[in-house]
Amino acid sequence: MSNIQEELNALERKHLLRQLTAVGFATSAHIQQDGKSYLLFSSNNYLGLANHPVLKSAAISAIETWGVGAGASRLVSGNCPLYAVLEAALAQFKCTESSLVFNSGYTTNIGALGAILKRGDLVLSDRLNHASLIDGARRSEGTFRVYHHKDVSHLEAMLSRRRQSQAAVIVTDGIFSMEGDIAPLPEIVRLAEAYDALVYLDDAHATGVLGSHGRGTCDHFHITSPKVIQMGTLSKALGGFGGFIAANRLLIDYLVNKAGPFIYTTALPPSLLASALAAINLIQKDDSFRKKLWQHAGYVRQKITALGFDILGSETPIIPIRLGSSEMAMAFSRRLFDEGVYLPAIRPPTVPSGSARLRISLMATHTQEEIDLLLSLLEKIGKELRVI
Repeated sequence: MSNIQEELNALERKHLLRQLTAVGFATSAHIQQDGKSYLLFSSNNYLGLANHPVLKSAAISAIETWGVGAGASRLVSGNCPLYAVLEAALAQFKCTESSLVFNSGYTTNIGALGAILKRGDLVLSDRLNHASLIDGARRSEGTFRVYHHKDVSHLEAMLSRRRQSQAAVIVTDGIFSMEGDIAPLPEIVRLAEAYDALVYLDDAHATGVLGSHGRGTCDHFHITSPKVIQMGTLSKALGGFGGFIAANRLLIDYLVNKAGPFIYTTALPPSLLASALAAINLIQKDDSFRKKLWQHAGYVRQKITALGFDILGSETPIIPIRLGSSEMAMAFSRRLFDEGVYLPAIRPPTVPSGSARLRISLMATHTQEEIDLLLSLLEKIGKELRVI
């Protein structure tokens, strides 16, 4: 305990100290802080549904019917009837037999990977996977190995060296949350089928965003392999909160009995289940949210690249601007804040050392005028700080 202040001081000297900032109205394209309005470009509310009247109405109705809390875990008395409806809708949406809702994306990955991986199993993880995937794999009893980012040749070499009797699970994000690029899922699934491995696909940032139907990475690549276990969240494009696994019924039954973070956690409030169900129904009926999001993304990627910024190969509405040092990323973020734009710096250990960045995440609800203001400020500040 005596070293806590020293460690905090060291983080501050390295421009790595994190502090909580209270913001208001973060579900829209603007936030309020200290009585001032800022344009928001750092939300995962990709489709702008977190403040949609259809979702709010569904949540309010659920509160009036079932109250504000679940009262117990799902296996005790917290299994609200809405769970069955939502899980059927998620399975249909993801084109799987069944699904299981967890309390967050993080606990989904911790719980599912912890249950699936057994002692001696080989788990192969992309180097830039989300921290929850890495934590889930490392906390399991499996043997954890990392392959180079999106490098299927390296992945195949690792698979080819495993013991013949050793089970293997390939773990990858669909959209990588700090780079905005997409996993080479067809090649990964090909290797899984050739080497009799499973693929654990974290589709947190792809669900509702990727694919002609918004179903995620499998939809984007037209993949229907039984080798793929799909994970997703309800808290990003779907505008609410929670996580889920979509897979065959046998695996879902297994997780109900073996996934500790599912078994020992109080169930989600009925309002969140109702709003998630409303979101799934809405985006399947109306694809205008997704179309607008991708229109914004293509425009911004083209403009930022033309300015000379390094966007790290982004292919999606997540668009990083690599600045290198944490000090530079913090300085750029502060200048944007002074101009009325809220875009926090992303620093190690969230990203590798030397790759601190700004991470733009677009929403369908941004206007063209708001986007053009951001672009003009990026150009202005980039020249002032001599990074372009």
